[in-house]
Amino acid sequence: MSSDDLDKLYTARPEEFTALRAELAAAAKKDGDAETARRIRDCRKPTTAAWLVNRLALTGDARSELEDLRSRLRDAHSVMDGDAIRALTAEQRTLVERLTRTAFREGEVASPSASLHDDVTATLQAAIADPDVAARLGRLTKAEQWSGFGDFGFSATVSSVSKPRSKPEPDPAEIAALAELQSNLARARIEHENARRRLAEAEQALTAAEDAVKSAKRAAGR
Repeated sequence: MSSDDLDKLYTARPEEFTALRAELAAAAKKDGDAETARRIRDCRKPTTAAWLVNRLALTGDARSELEDLRSRLRDAHSVMDGDAIRALTAEQRTLVERLTRTAFREGEVASPSASLHDDVTATLQAAIADPDVAARLGRLTKAEQWSGFGDFGFSATVSSVSKPRSKPEPDPAEIAALAELQSNLARARIEHENARRRLAEAEQALTAAEDAVKSAKRAAGR
């Protein structure tokens, strides 16, 4: 299976994906490559958010821009450079916002829903923080979200270490309250990610079922 074929498949609009997948699989089978035909048929249709990010990564400079920023953020975190981290975090927000707008413009999505906008933004942020997501750009099947692990781990919470300042000792009650809030936030994030994953799986299952029905109808019409 050539990467060009996969690029073509994953940049195709969602409504064109199933037909193109069948076309590419049939072409591979005709060429006597049953294994490639099987692998193409096994390709999962991406959600709209995943398609938008795939298209962005495969048709422009987004992949290299994300990788460049990820590399610089990783270097800053490795030496705990708070000033650099803050500057790069601001640059990250600007880059993600710009790429999100580009994704919708080039994908001809004029009025994206709030959830779609959030999914595209979260996936781009995950591609910066998580090398696994970055490696799958162009082949994503669902929206991604940074789990808190990856190149940066928990060092992303670091404040400036280049200009230490003495601070008054915090109140123990405030520390306990903060710890509880952080625990609640972490639990809410996990629940949110689980819900997002279940939604993506349900969407993919629905798509697979629709594809199966269409295939059955085509077979019955022959």
